[in-house]
This record gives sequence, structure tokens and C-alpha cells, in this order.
Amino acid sequence: MSRIGKLPFATGVLCVFASLFGSVSQPHSAAQAAPASVLARAAEKPYIVEWVYRVKWGHQQEFFDIFKKYQVVILEKEKQVGCVTDYSIYAPSLHTGEESRWDYRVIIVYKNMAAHECGETLLMKQLFPDQATLREEEHRRWEIITVHWDLPIHVVDPKTGE
Repeated sequence: MSRIGKLPFATGVLCVFASLFGSVSQPHSAAQAAPASVLARAAEKPYIVEWVYRVKWGHQQEFFDIFKKYQVVILEKEKQVGCVTDYSIYAPSLHTGEESRWDYRVIIVYKNMAAHECGETLLMKQLFPDQATLREEEHRRWEIITVHWDLPIHVVDPKTGE
């Protein structure tokens, strides 16, 4: 895992903004280096994340049953409270080679970057009071995953490339 992956979310966001708008070693913060209007627009744009999972052969249904029990319920709650505007779950219709195989892709559209940290932990405690079972079943879900990544993505305008 990269060093940024271990940082708290706000610090990671600051690092991203710093790399976009100036060096972290400058005596002023990245927020000061960027015009306020640029930061405001970035903060209000939808924030899209793709989760990708490759599961051990033969465990796809087990994975999805656990995923549906917890993650889909959380996504629905985040949608209900307005953090998530939409999400879609994809599975391949055909097969590929093992090196490029994936079993599930989840595209999540958050209202904005701040909504990405909507309080999933708090929602998990509210929705699933039996935290011991939650931890046990989520641990099992992670045991049967062979490849996983979370990747912020964006829609590209074909005319401008941005």
C-alpha cells in the first residue's frame, strides 16, 4: 500500500490538492495556492469511485451474499441521506484470462468529495448492532477476495479530453 493510502482521508485530499496546485514544501498551504473558485468547484463536483473485486474461484455467490448484506445496505442508506447520488453493480457476462479477470465492479457516484466520507462507520453501527457478526462476515468476505482496488474515476469529455 502506498504511503498516501495509510493517511487519513483529509490528509490524502490535501496531498492530492498540493500536488495539483503547488508543492507541499511551500510555506503556504495548497488551499492558499489555488484560487478559491477552483477549490469550490472541485468540492461540489460529483465524486465517482470504482470498487473492483476478483474473488477466489467458486466463491462468487458467497462474496456477493455478504456484500449485499452489508455494503449494499450501507450504499442504500448513504443514498437515502444524500451522500450517494447513484451506484451500479456490474458483473461480466463472459470470461477473460485470469490476469484480467474481475467478478464485480461497483461504480459509486457521491454528491461530492466530502460526501465520500459520509460516516460509513457510524451508519454501520446504526444499521448493524451485532458488530461481532458484522466483523466476522466482512472478514470472511475479505478472505475470499484475491484482488481489490478502489479507484476515483471521472467522466472524460470527448471534445476536450478533460
